[in-house]
Amino acid sequence: MPFRNIGGLDNEKRANSLVQLLREHRLTVATAESLTGGLVSAVIVDVPRASEVLRGAVVAYSNDVKRDVLGVDAELLEERGAINATTVAQMSLGVRRLLGADVGIATTGVAGPDSADGAPPGTAFVAVSWAKQEPAIRALRLQGNRAEVRTQVVTRALELAEATIRQTSGI
Repeated sequence: MPFRNIGGLDNEKRANSLVQLLREHRLTVATAESLTGGLVSAVIVDVPRASEVLRGAVVAYSNDVKRDVLGVDAELLEERGAINATTVAQMSLGVRRLLGADVGIATTGVAGPDSADGAPPGTAFVAVSWAKQEPAIRALRLQGNRAEVRTQVVTRALELAEATIRQTSGI
């Protein structure tokens, strides 16, 4: 079953649009996902010809994976935890470097039902890094159950990726 319409949101169109944009401009993408656990990459994979643009994905649910694989600063994780703008920015940069992609998309947050790292359920961050720009970051405060929060984060990540590429490239 495709993930594109979980929670009634139409992520299929968003993913199609992003893949088409990446293909047109010969760009590649990689994802680093905590909160979404691979859903961003799964939605992208649902698009025909996604293999032309998707380099890979890292599900970094654990902080030691964020640190050891993606290169997120250990002191940051120890002092502030994983649910913040700096962590998600470092994740997006780290996955780009690790997988050799032009664009890095990252997600982190807490879907619930309990709080994590002092953040209430529905707190999330998405980041997109590409070119020599500073990562674009969005802080989110979302409502819903775990599946709804995760789906909304996928939506925001896809939207931010497309908007960032269009804005910074003059497309």
